[in-house]
Amino acid sequence: MEFHPYNRKKELTPAPCFKAICVGRNYLKHIHELQNRVPKNPVFFLKPATALTSTPRTFPPYQMEYEGEITFLIENRQMVGVAYGVDLTLRDLQTHLKEKGLPWERAKAFKGSLLLSQFIPISPEIIPTLQLKTYIDGELRQKGGVEEMIFSPIQLLEEAEKFFGLEDGDILMTGTPAGVGEVKPGTHLRGEIWSGERLLITGEWRFEEEGKGE
Repeated sequence: MEFHPYNRKKELTPAPCFKAICVGRNYLKHIHELQNRVPKNPVFFLKPATALTSTPRTFPPYQMEYEGEITFLIENRQMVGVAYGVDLTLRDLQTHLKEKGLPWERAKAFKGSLLLSQFIPISPEIIPTLQLKTYIDGELRQKGGVEEMIFSPIQLLEEAEKFFGLEDGDILMTGTPAGVGEVKPGTHLRGEIWSGERLLITGEWRFEEEGKGE
């Protein structure tokens, strides 16, 4: 499949005060690996703009895990760009909060919990072909695509607009496939977004210790 980004005059970037609309439990194998129930409706949560970082750091004493995701940039209530995104999760804290029946934003929406590659423009017909790959220290850990999602990007977009409202520069994350795991200081993460056999975009990060470089 030949990929031709449509022409744009401005760079694709999130708005300064964007919100990241995220969804959990959207891939069956990931649901099973975390022993969760299959949802009847999208499981949404939000990340604030302060979650975005380009220099990921661990968050001791908690166990941090990566979740690679196909991520869309919103404009005029449409998906106009795609990036590789990472939802960083404090898994042990999340488990503790869930066991107590408490909200788990502290484990998902903390400062520095969101990584994004650059966005590239896309046209609607390419969305069903998108796939992601996540490599940890050179080893392929995650592989999944739109065709495996329980709720399609279009369904997520419509539900997100209904409940939250969408503004230009917001981003929509679409859930993670199986293969999540822990990151530690020195871990190298590389993410890729594909359309069929064509590599569209990559993102790379190395995790630092808390406080390093501050």
